[in-house]
Amino acid sequence: MNPHNIDDSPAKIYLHSLTMRLLEGAEKLPAHLRDRHVRYLNASQNPDGGYSGRAGGSDLYYTGFALRALAMLQSLDMDRCTRTANFLTQRIQQPASAIDLFSFLVSSVLVTLGGGTDVLAAAPADWRDRVSATLEAHRTPDGGYAKLPNSPSGSTYHTFLIALAYQILERPLPNLDQAITFILSRRRDDGGFVEIAPMRRSGANPTAAAIGFLETASAITPEIRTSVVDFFAGLVSEFEGGYRANDRIPTADLLSTFTVVWSLLQMNGGDRIDLEAVRSYVLSLEAKAGGFQGGLWDNAVDVEYTFYGLGTLAALAGR
Repeated sequence: MNPHNIDDSPAKIYLHSLTMRLLEGAEKLPAHLRDRHVRYLNASQNPDGGYSGRAGGSDLYYTGFALRALAMLQSLDMDRCTRTANFLTQRIQQPASAIDLFSFLVSSVLVTLGGGTDVLAAAPADWRDRVSATLEAHRTPDGGYAKLPNSPSGSTYHTFLIALAYQILERPLPNLDQAITFILSRRRDDGGFVEIAPMRRSGANPTAAAIGFLETASAITPEIRTSVVDFFAGLVSEFEGGYRANDRIPTADLLSTFTVVWSLLQMNGGDRIDLEAVRSYVLSLEAKAGGFQGGLWDNAVDVEYTFYGLGTLAALAGR
């Protein structure tokens, strides 16, 4: 029985689909552009094998983005992956937030694909059970998941991340109907979704997370698709060409631009994208030595925004 009247077809493997489509698009980008960002990403690796954000120090979150960007560029090599595997091994027993746990799982898969050490090879036979139990500690009374265990209410973004983590574990999300009900409760009259319950105005990134979750659950209705496409289209910054985080923010940013572009393309809303304006905006944020800034307001580059910049260009390549 399906109380939500949704498509009961098997859930898509979201990250695999995302990675393969971006990889195919990145192959169409100019070689000189790909090469300078590979050099930037390689130079960003720390001696311990991890990657850092702007605050310095290796971090699981940024390591995941660096590896995903290198995978998109088909530039994961054995030596660097082995070094990153050593970093991940040092973090395997440390307490982690939902974001860090997701980043650890993604990074572990990618370093193995790149020829590095299998980080989980020496893990106990029941490691999937242990990770699942850790994920379930983030479950909240409202049916969603939160950043930290024992939180009183869920997060749209973290519910999406944990759904992806379960896909990596090759396990179904427990109590899926409750999670779907939670995500749908975050929908607002403007056509999008919010991150936390008290919010009334939707944002680009929680909406992209909600749509991503509903896609993994095969739970997107035609009516939701239409309203979300209209909501995203209204977030364009006509002066810059990128997309804003919400309709009250005057300037665009690269994270919102990537999530909106990817989501619109996934929902067959590509005709609502001004392709050349978006490309021009993204390229305006590219540093000559490699790496991308977060927006025209930014004055530095990092590996996370580099993933978003390359991902947007790859998603649009050939269109």
